[in-house]
Amino acid sequence: MPDIKIRPVAGKADLKTFVDIAYRLNADVPHWVPPLRSDVYELLNRDKNPFYEHATMQLFLAWRGGEPVGRISAHYDHLALEQPAEQGLGPGTGNWGLMEAADEAVMHALIAAAEDWLRGEGMTRVIAPISLSVWDEPGLLVKGHDDAPMVMMGHHNAAYQGWIEAAGYQEAKQLLTYRVPVKDGFPELINRIVASGERSAKITIRPIDMKRYDEEATLILSILNQAWSANWGFVPITDREVQYIKGKLKPAIIPEINLIAYYEGKPAAFMLCLPDINEAIAEMDGSLFPFGWAKLLWRIKRRKWRGGRVPLMGVLPEHQNKRLASQLAFMMIEQIRRYGVEQMGVEKAEVGWILEDNQGMVAIANAIDSEMNRVYAVYEKAAL
Repeated sequence: MPDIKIRPVAGKADLKTFVDIAYRLNADVPHWVPPLRSDVYELLNRDKNPFYEHATMQLFLAWRGGEPVGRISAHYDHLALEQPAEQGLGPGTGNWGLMEAADEAVMHALIAAAEDWLRGEGMTRVIAPISLSVWDEPGLLVKGHDDAPMVMMGHHNAAYQGWIEAAGYQEAKQLLTYRVPVKDGFPELINRIVASGERSAKITIRPIDMKRYDEEATLILSILNQAWSANWGFVPITDREVQYIKGKLKPAIIPEINLIAYYEGKPAAFMLCLPDINEAIAEMDGSLFPFGWAKLLWRIKRRKWRGGRVPLMGVLPEHQNKRLASQLAFMMIEQIRRYGVEQMGVEKAEVGWILEDNQGMVAIANAIDSEMNRVYAVYEKAAL
């Protein structure tokens, strides 16, 4: 068999190969949903994606016998390097991600190339896969291959787990998602907690106001930065990223299922819920053309979706570890559940990802009789 050659991506032709190879290698992977190529190109566009304002990256392709057989990104986030080491990242921590490989030998060659590049950049350890930021698609799917991923969640060849672990990587953290029972509602205890909150004059929960979308989104992302600041893997979202994220999310926002909670008249928490846009793009083979864009826009406008996902929620630090935090979470989940079932036709819902040791959120998921349906592993190599 010909030797594997690893080369840095250089030029438009290489970039196209880097993007396209994922569609070829995953064509026969059950339940893989082809992402829109336009989204992948934008993720990698240094002029459009503000991630690169605080990150350094190199893309690599694997070649064998003149054919592309794999890809990987090697990168490090300057903001992540400034975080406390006890929160998972910190000084000397590099990442790789966006990995696709035809076989184990290719995967190992790609990882070795990424490690060499990171070492040359002064990195001393690796947390991976991170594709490309913790706010994008962190982790490798290690449980849940029997179901298609929901919006903004990764899906990987089941063989990758063994290949990565054989390259000397050990689990650093698990990220969990939970399937929420939406049709039949929640246990009576939760219903009583929700009803108590709804009677309270101190608590107000409202949909975001699309007429003030910029202001509302800025508020939500501000709460997010504060609420997640002590979490494992946290990297702050910059002002430029706030503006970018607002624009990316706006077309998919249904205000009635995106909520802001107030306590005693002050913002206290938020919960975002997105329709499972993967339902619409699964058959587009990564392209909006010639007519995919019309189908996608029609589905969003019609607001009829089988599934929805809560990708983010946050409670301000002063309310965390208190009964109020869980009460606000239950109230927002129930309000989203009611609207989703009654007005959107939602049949399935997912919450996550949630850090495995986030006891508060895991307890909330268990209290509403959710089922853990996916596990993403983030791996570590402690020394390069």
